[in-house]
Amino acid sequence: MWHLVCGDNAVAGVTRVIGQKTAEAGLRVLRDDLAVGPLGDVDNPPCTARAVFWGEVWPAAVTPRPDFSTGLAEDARWLASLASQDRPVSVWHGDSSSEQLLLARVASALQGSSVELWEVACGNGDSRVQTRKAVAMHNPETLAQIAKPRLVDVNRRAALAAQWREAVTEDAPVRRWQAGTFSGENYQIIDAALIDSASAQAQPLARIMAEVMARNDGFFATDFFLFWRARELAAAGQLALTGEPGEYGYQGLQVRRA
Repeated sequence: MWHLVCGDNAVAGVTRVIGQKTAEAGLRVLRDDLAVGPLGDVDNPPCTARAVFWGEVWPAAVTPRPDFSTGLAEDARWLASLASQDRPVSVWHGDSSSEQLLLARVASALQGSSVELWEVACGNGDSRVQTRKAVAMHNPETLAQIAKPRLVDVNRRAALAAQWREAVTEDAPVRRWQAGTFSGENYQIIDAALIDSASAQAQPLARIMAEVMARNDGFFATDFFLFWRARELAAAGQLALTGEPGEYGYQGLQVRRA
């Protein structure tokens, strides 16, 4: 069986649950944060628009720089091959929009196939900041207690595949997952949150980003994503960034309203 997780942070816990040998044989990490950025060509190698997006998001000061073009294309080709394989697929997911989108993407890739799709639900269905849980947010002991694989029936598979197709067709810059459905939006809500958190006095950018993360329901806004939006707002003259990049490209930066 293939075991799919969204992001490297989930690997250790899932490996503890399924065992090292099973993980070595079938655990695969999908690192693309599907909640943000264009999706129009994500399933069509070489995934040029998506690779360009992540190239813009990635901080220049952070090295090594991933080869987004190669990685995204490899993921797309591998997912497309699942329907012709004879191994069941299990998707581990929580209340992260990216994890839910991965589940929907796999359901779409397996549409019309007899390959079994399983899910291991590690969340509670609530994507609000106060209550949501991604797979990586559970310690291994808790994960072992709550991990109960269940077969995804044909109707749910069809519904999930339809959600994926709708998200790809809409191709919104941001996708929130709330009450079991996805809703697309542009960057204005995130941008407004960053501007509202800033003031006329310079503050650490990392603090402002943490405040936005702590109030952002529906998807996990990562530090690199928010740092990119801050850079875009600075280029547009709405924020001013000063200081040296520091760790992660932003730790030494200060921000204020322009």
